[in-house]
Amino acid sequence: MFPALGIGTQLGLILVYMGGALGVNTWLMKGFFDTIPRSLDESAIIDGATHWQIFSKVVLPLSAPILAVVALLSFIFAINEFVLASVLLNDTNEFTLSVGLFRFIDGQFGQNWGAFAAGAVLASLPVIVLWQFLQRFVVSGLTSGAVKG
Repeated sequence: MFPALGIGTQLGLILVYMGGALGVNTWLMKGFFDTIPRSLDESAIIDGATHWQIFSKVVLPLSAPILAVVALLSFIFAINEFVLASVLLNDTNEFTLSVGLFRFIDGQFGQNWGAFAAGAVLASLPVIVLWQFLQRFVVSGLTSGAVKG
């Protein structure tokens, strides 16, 4: 019925990744949201804020650290995942980075370790760039709960 969502497509693989990460990410975010004091919600209600205003102006800015962590972990998982991608994707034009790199060292007599190592270094660059962008959110979240004294 939907051939673009089936086995052998990148969109199908993305849906599998989303379903697999949904439980872990939801549990991480639930644990973080439990640490946000209920008194902030109550004081916003007293000030006349709507539910949407409480979420967008109070809760969402406070949840930036966990959203950054979830985004970073999901990106690292997706870029490094090998097993599902190698099983679900059949076409060489659809392979993910990790499966494509594996093809460099897969053959019995064609182990191209130099190209594999160069590809592994280049594959780490997007993760480093994303970490540099999200680092301020993660650090601010770590220091926001610290007690001075």
